[in-house]
Amino acid sequence: MILSNIVRKQRAIVLACLGLIVATAVIGMGLGYSSLSYDRLIPVLFGHGTFKEDFVLFSVRLPRILITVLSGMALALSGSILQSITRNDLADPGIIGINSGAGVAIAVFFLYFPIDAGSFAYMIPLVAFVGALATAFLIYLFSYNRINGLNPIRLVLTGVGFSMALSGIMIVVISSAEREKVDFIAKWIAGNIWGTDWPFVWALLPWLILLIPFALYKSRSLNLLALGEASAVGVGVKVERERAILLLAAVAAAASAVSVTGGIAFIGLMAPHIAKALVGPRNQLFIPVAVLLGGWLLLVADTIGRNVADPTGIPAGIMVSLIGVPYFAYLLLRK
Repeated sequence: MILSNIVRKQRAIVLACLGLIVATAVIGMGLGYSSLSYDRLIPVLFGHGTFKEDFVLFSVRLPRILITVLSGMALALSGSILQSITRNDLADPGIIGINSGAGVAIAVFFLYFPIDAGSFAYMIPLVAFVGALATAFLIYLFSYNRINGLNPIRLVLTGVGFSMALSGIMIVVISSAEREKVDFIAKWIAGNIWGTDWPFVWALLPWLILLIPFALYKSRSLNLLALGEASAVGVGVKVERERAILLLAAVAAAASAVSVTGGIAFIGLMAPHIAKALVGPRNQLFIPVAVLLGGWLLLVADTIGRNVADPTGIPAGIMVSLIGVPYFAYLLLRK
């Protein structure tokens, strides 16, 4: 039974995270190449703005903000699941190569397959999922031993190796492509938020609506898997089946996010760690906090990045890495 004071603390932190997201979103709505006065935000939101104000807010700023928040949530959810099922605090979809697998699939699809513009937004998360799933399967296969089961250290090392190999494949794939398409892939690799239209919001939202409740439903299994295989088997958990199902959910969450935001790493590493430090290691408590923190962290990174340099700004993936690399090094030394 979870103590009531811990539950109250978790609810207060969830509300605080929601407040941070709303506050950062409001700040982001007013900042940009075409400024929007803050005293005009409420009238514009309720349909009393000029054509320019409506265009800036509803066609440019708001879909980008929503995509960024949703993608950060998906990456944090993926990292939370991966850290529990692998028992490795350094597991992150960007670090262990899942994002790179999605990236290679997207690059091949974008460069060599005829694409209908109307269905592009809805097809690309599925393409990313196929690439990420194939990569995750290979990483799992190389990290698993019949005698000792899944080796958490080997998983990270194998994932880093796959990430580097897939980066090389990406370079080979785009080396003979058209200039315009190469520019798009280069921006994707840098973690540039490119899917900033409403169709991408509707393409990403169903994945989160399904995966977040599913992860919370499976929180007991995640708690037991985080303790170790012996503990999970001792209480009747079918370890391999549960791990495979949860790995599938983690891959789906990561693939749906990076399909519209590009190769962004470290959100899935940092958000779960911060959440665990705030509310403890129980998945049913820290996953909601981690999901909201992930959305807020990516929103902050994108808001700063797109306003710190003119005219195109700095990709959110680079801004996140400026924070994430030192944090990763700290965890590596501490663990």
